Amino acid sequence: MKEKSFERKAELLKAALNEFTVKSYEDASLNTIIKNAGISKGTFYYHFQDKQALYLFLLSSTFDVKWEFMNSLMKEHTGNFEGKDIFERFKLQAKAGVEFAAAHPEYFRFGKMFVKEKGNKIYETAKGILGSSTETLIDDMIKKAVDDGDFRDSFTRDFIARVVNYLFMHFDEIFDTDEDFELGKMIENLNNYVDFMKFGMGK
Repeated sequence: MKEKSFERKAELLKAALNEFTVKSYEDASLNTIIKNAGISKGTFYYHFQDKQALYLFLLSSTFDVKWEFMNSLMKEHTGNFEGKDIFERFKLQAKAGVEFAAAHPEYFRFGKMFVKEKGNKIYETAKGILGSSTETLIDDMIKKAVDDGDFRDSFTRDFIARVVNYLFMHFDEIFDTDEDFELGKMIENLNNYVDFMKFGMGK
């Protein structure tokens, strides 16, 4: 997207979010989005190349809003992190993620629809763009955890980084039923997932 903003940008993103949370990427109508946003096609195409560009921008925006929310929440509860290993930190972040879902249900629904795109080109394209940011965040946490002695000495830092990154990047491919997206069930699955990592790799 071009740097320049434009009138009704917020309306466009809201209309896109509404469309993409009830329809798959393929079925979502760009014409419907443009109409509901109250903008012209010329205005849209001046700022976005096509539907994919809009979808990826919306995903990136969702990701940014989520991390801003979670980072703010983590700062409020800094004391809760003191003395805890990386596995307990992962669990606290999982709870923060569920709080985000409760505070921003529209983004949560969008995330659910995105997971259902698995196997489609748009999913792989988006993962390629968003995955690097998540991996960088996890890598930073792993480096600190290794220095703190949270993992077994028999595992190299590179091995730990690869395995943990893979597990987190593929969580939604294991737990992908409608029941798994219920907030309580999501916390349960994430806690069990973290325990699986802890008792497999932790000291």
